[in-house]
Amino acid sequence: MPWDTLWAGWRSEYIASIGEPDIDGCLFCRLPAGSDKDALILERGEFGFTVLNRYPYTTGHVMVAPYRHAEGPTKLEPDEQIDLWRLAGNAMKTIDATMRPDGYNLGANLGRVAGAGVPGHFHLHLVPRWSGDANFMTTVGATRVLPEDLTVTWQRLREQLD
Repeated sequence: MPWDTLWAGWRSEYIASIGEPDIDGCLFCRLPAGSDKDALILERGEFGFTVLNRYPYTTGHVMVAPYRHAEGPTKLEPDEQIDLWRLAGNAMKTIDATMRPDGYNLGANLGRVAGAGVPGHFHLHLVPRWSGDANFMTTVGATRVLPEDLTVTWQRLREQLD
């Protein structure tokens, strides 16, 4: 394979710069301050919100996050936990009715070493899956093909919520 080794010298500076999370720079702390349409927020709950992922694995990939900057599920209050699971359930029902996926991946990456793109602010990923969605492009070209623009996905899901 021509990509057996990929040199990324910039990574050492990035890894060395990792410190305490910057709450002011936290995506999930900033998103709720914007409009739902601009931020791609699908639903707001009492303690959290559901938002489309701008870098989705599949069409309809959403994230559920608390408003409060909390590091993980053990740092959430019981009311926050309940609201996040309610929001995740609403998102599944909405995606089911709108997109009819064959299954889901549901998970969280806790900490930078676990793959968290926004470490320090707990959030869940809900990824709809369809039979055959991991086609040859992912395998051969290491490229995901998303068949729908994010704004179209947002509009379809929001209409289903109303």
